[in-house]
Amino acid sequence: MREKEAYSVQAVVKAIDLLEALAQGGESSSIAVLEKKLELSHNKAFRLLATLEDKGLVERDKANNTYSLGIHAFEMAQHILKSDNLIRMAHPIMVELARKLDEAVYFTVANNDEVLFLDMVDSFQQIKTADYVGRRFPFFTNAAGKVIKSVGSIDLFGRANKKNGIKDVQKLEVELNEIRRTGIAVDFNGLGEGICTVAVVIRDYAGKAVGALTLLAPSFRMLQERLETEVIPCMLEGGELLSMKFGYSRVYA
Repeated sequence: MREKEAYSVQAVVKAIDLLEALAQGGESSSIAVLEKKLELSHNKAFRLLATLEDKGLVERDKANNTYSLGIHAFEMAQHILKSDNLIRMAHPIMVELARKLDEAVYFTVANNDEVLFLDMVDSFQQIKTADYVGRRFPFFTNAAGKVIKSVGSIDLFGRANKKNGIKDVQKLEVELNEIRRTGIAVDFNGLGEGICTVAVVIRDYAGKAVGALTLLAPSFRMLQERLETEVIPCMLEGGELLSMKFGYSRVYA
């Protein structure tokens, strides 16, 4: 037995097999067909289907007593496809920015009440920040989250708690208004001591935020003169180019 198989949970494996069978079939299947295809007892097939139905991954047609993939399964697939599409479109611009500025550049997206670091192009610097890909942070603790949240209306008072990183609501409102005006967010130490974050929002054709281009670098390299003359102009240019890829135009904003 392979090492991975030693840790597999058979109920989970069979549930995935059921979903794959429904996806491959392309149409509704009866429980009898699924039992035969997957070599399951009637009782086990019924319990698995009932659990998947409860989670929205499977739907049952009561009239015909057949099963098909549920809406939640399609939603999950859409999220995966969307993430992949975002990365494919953003990556070339991230590479260009990372090479021009020689700092790590990330693509970050909103994920529930957090910002998720989805993809990264690293720098060639000897001293650099840790790899943040796959990590999540409350929106208002960092530049990436703030620049995403600066687009559209924000219920700060409903989120005024330590979990979301809000300590002073009025101060945050002023900061977000300034970010909205300039299109850029700069943060020191929000993601850790000695880390500078610079983020610019990416908009779609409707002007909504789809994510943010986010630069992370040690604070000692982010002197004010370099920020103003090099980093911020490059990030704004990259953000505008990527937003245009998503159909955004200032004319229609």
